[in-house]
Amino acid sequence: MSLAPKVAVVFRRLGPYHHARLNAAGARMTVRAVESCALDSVYGWEKVDGAKLFSRTTLTHREQPGLRWRQILKARLWEELSDSKPDVVAVPGWSPPEALTALEWCMRNDKPAVLMSESARPDAVRRPWKERLKRRVVRLCSAALVGGHRHSEYLVELGMPLEQIFLGYDAVDNDYFAKPIGAAHPQPGSAGFSLQRQTNFPPEPGSLAEHKPNRSPGALDACCRLKPAPRNFFLASARFVEKKNLPGLIAAYAQYRGDRSGERGGGGVDTEEPWDLVLLGDGEMRPTLEAQIADLNLPNHVLMPGFKQYSELPLYYGSAGAFIHASTTEQWGLVVNEAMASGLPVLVSSRCGCAPDLVKEGINGFTFDPLNVEQLAELMRRTADMPPARLRQMGARSRELIAHWGAEQFASGLQQAVQMALRVPTPHATLLDRLVLRSLAFR
Repeated sequence: MSLAPKVAVVFRRLGPYHHARLNAAGARMTVRAVESCALDSVYGWEKVDGAKLFSRTTLTHREQPGLRWRQILKARLWEELSDSKPDVVAVPGWSPPEALTALEWCMRNDKPAVLMSESARPDAVRRPWKERLKRRVVRLCSAALVGGHRHSEYLVELGMPLEQIFLGYDAVDNDYFAKPIGAAHPQPGSAGFSLQRQTNFPPEPGSLAEHKPNRSPGALDACCRLKPAPRNFFLASARFVEKKNLPGLIAAYAQYRGDRSGERGGGGVDTEEPWDLVLLGDGEMRPTLEAQIADLNLPNHVLMPGFKQYSELPLYYGSAGAFIHASTTEQWGLVVNEAMASGLPVLVSSRCGCAPDLVKEGINGFTFDPLNVEQLAELMRRTADMPPARLRQMGARSRELIAHWGAEQFASGLQQAVQMALRVPTPHATLLDRLVLRSLAFR
């Protein structure tokens, strides 16, 4: 075997942060990225073409519901792995069909597998029968690459020896978000700067999009226009789905804003305007959020410019005062990585998987109970009241902390996991193991 092992890394779909990780890993090993589909029903990323330090193949055009797509996926994935002959296969968890199908191929061909996981015990209610199935799948993997310490602890519960678990799975391109706005990022109207919709324009540095609720069904962004905004704003970026807890965030913001308005109206000396709130993203809950914003009389202060592509994100991060992630359930929370790399203080739900590893209380941000509206409102007030120098100091600490969780950490962790997988005996799969993998992949 060569000194640089051949590693197949399987993902459902490659996004911008996958490219950063895989390029870093490709500098250390021979990496082949295997993408299940070019399009899926969850993420609206534009396709990222090209791969500098790794090779790439896409098995199907679009993820499809039903058995037929999974059958096609299995046939093409097995053909790809048989043709490329990797020394190790890295699989994305124990649930997706591509992970289970790749693991079954490894068992048939006596190849070790590295389990990539960002699941932790608090993520969901854990049922004993499901945990037994997970333990059976985990036992078939030779090593693991996980997001952080919560995920490592959960894998140990599921039977993976601690010495075979490595950190670094959840990483983004820190350098991309650390660059000053305008220095290296495409600007509106320039080549490479693409908009999701023609009516959806990102703000220039130092400005915000003024949002007027759109009453036309299905239209998302037609009422966004620019206005000067010399003050800071809170930024959140998430899919508009239940677990992201955006109604809770808006309720906390309304309380924060009401408290600040009361202070200004009570004869105090405070003349600072409350910060606005910008919600990047889109999804099924948008009408609900728009109705909540209207009911709270906040349409001029809670702004929803829509889903933003990767090239547009630095404009928002670079103009914000602080970042908030309020999910009630979150395996990790890569947007927190992006915000920290951009030099922002962060307010992060204690239920986010990244919180124990990335947030240092009072140093670069704060954690909170996502169900405690009053606590989050108080943290927003506390953050907005900080002197600019203190905010910059916290943002600088964010950058220092996230520097240890970048794409190089993914590459290092994957390399260590691969080396471990090649050292330990490849697990033996029984007939029952293979039947379980096949049943789960086609469920």
